[in-house]
Amino acid sequence: MCDSIGATGSAARAGVALFGKNSDRKPGECQPFVQLPEAWHPPGASARCTHVEIEQVPHTRALMGHSPWWVWGLEHGVNADAVAIGNHTVFSVEPLEDEPGLIGMDLVRLGLERAGTAREALECIVELIARHGQGGAALAPDGPGYHNSFLIADPQELWVLETSNRRYAARRVEQGSCTNHLALGADWERASAGVGDFAGALRNPHIPAQLTSGRERRARELLARGVGGHDLASFSRILRDHADFGASWRLGTAPEQEQHFTLCAHSDPVHRTTASLLCELPREHARQRPWPVWISFGTPCTGIWLPVYLAAPLPACLARGGPEAEADSAWWVFERLGAAVARDPERRTAALRSDFAGLEREIERWRLEAEAAALEAQRCGDEHAAAKLLGGLMQRCADAALARAADRIEEFS
Repeated sequence: MCDSIGATGSAARAGVALFGKNSDRKPGECQPFVQLPEAWHPPGASARCTHVEIEQVPHTRALMGHSPWWVWGLEHGVNADAVAIGNHTVFSVEPLEDEPGLIGMDLVRLGLERAGTAREALECIVELIARHGQGGAALAPDGPGYHNSFLIADPQELWVLETSNRRYAARRVEQGSCTNHLALGADWERASAGVGDFAGALRNPHIPAQLTSGRERRARELLARGVGGHDLASFSRILRDHADFGASWRLGTAPEQEQHFTLCAHSDPVHRTTASLLCELPREHARQRPWPVWISFGTPCTGIWLPVYLAAPLPACLARGGPEAEADSAWWVFERLGAAVARDPERRTAALRSDFAGLEREIERWRLEAEAAALEAQRCGDEHAAAKLLGGLMQRCADAALARAADRIEEFS
């Protein structure tokens, strides 16, 4: 389960494209944030994905994103050309192929590594699934696989791509969202040969509608309500949304109820939001300035938005995390905090948001100061100093967030 939202510049207040995603996984599955550098590969090189090895391309782009600890690929991410991709489980009437293939998270990483635009990423993913198929464990190391949809964005275009095994349908939108049921009918712009009504032919009618219908409707409603005025703040509110529950989620709903499944997901035992990403996708000239991507660990309503940059190495605590709890892993710290909040979510989430909102304002002040200093260093030709300033900012923000989270864990215990 996952939810992605996107808007082109025409639907955004500042005229800059926006992308956001909540990665919903099984509760307790660590999902650190990783950074992969630009690389060049010799002829004949291969890429070892989660289950299969495929041919490598000569050049792969720098990128970063959240990756479940056992997976080669990414749940969502952004590359140096401001292409952003997120994937989602979709339920098709077609069974997955028996042979292992690429999983959706592999395809996110491959698209970001190999594409300089959203359209190129779409073509890359479509070509790869036609060649290698989809298959293999994806829900967990020993769990089932699934078909995928993708929201693919760049500074100029936003694409919805839905797949079933090696077939696909895709459509450009000005703003849009993706969740877990196939939704493209015959209104696609590009599709596999012979495709008519994609969702009508392939959507699995035996999967309960309440898993996705409320989230799909709510995301579209909030996107439509703010069209032309969206910014990072409005996208943050969407990712933290609990519909009628407001800022805090509530105990007492059941998986049979639509209210159990909200955009900020606390839908145990089915799924829970385990990591989130939010960013503007500036055009090339604007990417010469320091350009932040915002990330959060755990459910975004109990998390803190932290700025990260491709121009400097990440703090180790953001990229650290495996199957067992680690005290120096940001993901595991916020997992502990989420568990503490879950014992009294309405009262504790409200207290947490009041506290964390102040820290997020302080982080924004630090960010503006550091970016201004880094930009001045760039103007003087000192890229090393600029990177050091941004690296110092990321470490300062991470340290402050982990210290504040530790204080709240102690308080709630």
